[in-house]
Amino acid sequence: MKQQLQKATFAGGCFWCMVEPFEERPGIESVTSGYTGGRTENPTYMSVITESTGHREAVQIVYNPEVFSYERLLEIFWQQIDPTDEAGQFADRGYSYTTAIYYHNDAQKQIAEASKARLEESGKFNKPIVTEIIPAATFYPAEDKHQDYHRKNSYHYKRYKKGSGRADFIKDHWSYKKNPAELKSRLTDVQFAVTQENATERPFQNEYNDNEREGIYVDIVSGEPLFSSKDKYDAGCGWPSFTKPIEKQQVNELLDQTHGMIRTEVRSDKADSHLGHIFEDGPKAAGGLRYCINSAALKFIPLESMEEEGYGYLTHLFTRSNQE
Repeated sequence: MKQQLQKATFAGGCFWCMVEPFEERPGIESVTSGYTGGRTENPTYMSVITESTGHREAVQIVYNPEVFSYERLLEIFWQQIDPTDEAGQFADRGYSYTTAIYYHNDAQKQIAEASKARLEESGKFNKPIVTEIIPAATFYPAEDKHQDYHRKNSYHYKRYKKGSGRADFIKDHWSYKKNPAELKSRLTDVQFAVTQENATERPFQNEYNDNEREGIYVDIVSGEPLFSSKDKYDAGCGWPSFTKPIEKQQVNELLDQTHGMIRTEVRSDKADSHLGHIFEDGPKAAGGLRYCINSAALKFIPLESMEEEGYGYLTHLFTRSNQE
């Protein structure tokens, strides 16, 4: 496994905000904050922010391309930045906060250039994409206090990400744009009530409670992949239950105080669909959590159809090597 690992290096403005989007995804070994592309050796945070060293703040990702492709890394990267800003990112101004993709080989260069071209052609932005694609340079890890900043200083990190304008920009440009009329025509009454009105379907009398086929479960609204049959188990509660999502970034947890109870609601990230609730009575060997999810919020994609449906990049979840 170790000999398959590769590196990816991205500059996306403040490196505090570029770690969380990548971490703890399958196949990603590490995400390190640091400095790259400059003229001096061993730069420090204080020297880089003077704009005198020529470095950018960046993150370097060590990943297994057989599990998490470079294409998917680029997709996540684009969705964290304003690629049209040539003078910085959001509240942070200056060259050290400008964006760049640092490729480590010709294959990465070609994939990055194709990805940038698709973004330009998509028309999502009405200004030119200015993010540079350049050869990787020496990467210097940042000081310890800047590593995993979102964990060490979670309250300040969240305020900073919101206050800088980054959080709202991501939501405005990359969230799923819902049309209630279109959803009404496409979804069943139960699917609409569950995903859009926080309803709960009947236990045991739902589509996937007893489903034992191999495959993945995606958001019925947006198609975003959420759960795998590998993590599904019979909790006896009458609803599909999972020990974890495929990737933690795909679901959001919110405090739910309705019906005189205190619970944790689970919603999909892209489309903000109500999915169900999370409880702490799951299998201890698998982490102890139970994601109790409404079938009506899900669409099942069987393993044999995943490639055809555009989810081929997740078939690694079902390979023997991934289970060993």
